[in-house]
Amino acid sequence: MAYQTLQQEYLQIPVVTRAYTTACVLTTAAVQLEIITPFQLYFNPDLILRNYQVWRLITNFLFFGPVGFNFLFNMIFLYRYCRMLEEGSFRGRTADFVFMFLFGGLLMTIFGTFVSLVFLGQAFTIMLVYVWSRRNPNVRMNFFGLLNFQAPFLPWVLMGFSLLLGNSIIVDLLGIAVGHVYFFLEDVFPNQPGGGRWLKTPFILKMLFDNPEEDGNYNPLPEERPGGFPWGDGQQLGG
Repeated sequence: MAYQTLQQEYLQIPVVTRAYTTACVLTTAAVQLEIITPFQLYFNPDLILRNYQVWRLITNFLFFGPVGFNFLFNMIFLYRYCRMLEEGSFRGRTADFVFMFLFGGLLMTIFGTFVSLVFLGQAFTIMLVYVWSRRNPNVRMNFFGLLNFQAPFLPWVLMGFSLLLGNSIIVDLLGIAVGHVYFFLEDVFPNQPGGGRWLKTPFILKMLFDNPEEDGNYNPLPEERPGGFPWGDGQQLGG
């Protein structure tokens, strides 16, 4: 019975969130079990171009380090904000969500080449957090019960927390930068005088992922959010 309940809960997770978080967990498990090593996963342009190890373009987004506090912290935020985006502003628009993944991953890969980053999963998580936070500006957040602030400050709070843990903020800044580029091109520029939509989801992605029966205009209120984690929890102002 417990297994069936767990399976049912798992299958209720939106498809993109389920696929990405599962891939991250399985990759980390494979490293922990010494089936593979991080040296087979990290981003290395020379190995990709000269040895055709193209899988590194994907695997560097799937490994968040050994199991520990940092891994769990990243997984919770990845799952939480990826799911909120997929069930919120991307509801019924799976192809557009996949396109955001591809666009963000491509930009991070290009930028990561110049800043010599070998794993980009954490930056990708920050990108998801940034896009969600900008699309929900009136949500009040509470971080570990210590800080109260509005949603757009969340990526910067996470960057400060990362700094306190002794991590480099380059990863967080990369995620914020890529998230801002996507948000600007998708949400800001098209609404400006003389602006237009530069990001258009390829038709093949719409054929593969979109269900025409779903209502792509559905956009739940910001407080309709999955999960019950107290990290980064919040409520809508005036609610």
